[in-house]
Amino acid sequence: MINSEVFLNNLIEVKTRIATACDASGRSTEEVALLPVTKTWPTEAARMAFSAGFCSVGENRVMEALEKMEEVSEAGHWELIGHLQSNKAKFIPGNFVRVQAVDSEKLLRCLDAAAANSNCLLRVLLQVNAGKDPAKFGVLPEETDGFLEAALSCPNLKVEGFMTIAPFAPEDPSVARSCFESLRELRDRLVGSFEVELPELSMGMSGDMEEAIRAGSTLVRVGSALFGDRMQRNPSI
Repeated sequence: MINSEVFLNNLIEVKTRIATACDASGRSTEEVALLPVTKTWPTEAARMAFSAGFCSVGENRVMEALEKMEEVSEAGHWELIGHLQSNKAKFIPGNFVRVQAVDSEKLLRCLDAAAANSNCLLRVLLQVNAGKDPAKFGVLPEETDGFLEAALSCPNLKVEGFMTIAPFAPEDPSVARSCFESLRELRDRLVGSFEVELPELSMGMSGDMEEAIRAGSTLVRVGSALFGDRMQRNPSI
């Protein structure tokens, strides 16, 4: 079971890690948001996050998240941070405030159509496989120009930036660092060439948030460092 006291103590530790990384890179903590990842945890995890003052939590699976939404009365938003199948795009408008893992043009079109049917503007991040990891979703860096162009042509989507997951290499922090720096440099170039604002860089999880913050992350997605490794599915998040 989730222990609220343990969660709050973990939260202090995570915030300290974020502050230390920001100080080391000359950044303000106000530049880096923390998104609690409640996937695989019971509904109580989302309740604790909202009660602690968080505006949003992150979930990986649409149907699991929808079940939790019905059980949570606390005010808050939900972000989808995991791979989304195109046939589930219809569940996004009205339920998720943002989709972080938009990884194909097919999904772009499905989300755009779903948002149009709901008469809303859907916030999205484009997932880039900046580390070129065959185990990860996302477009490759060399494909990102065309992918961004396609996304910007969708009238019902608001592209706010990019998201990536670094290759898992806990013994070599330089692997994550290279991935994150690559995405930041790519974002900076695209901002100039497309003349658009792309402020969000969702980079970094429990095991590599320091490297992400130093590379320019504006949002770290943290699950196990806050809630523990209950399901042992992906303890790096």
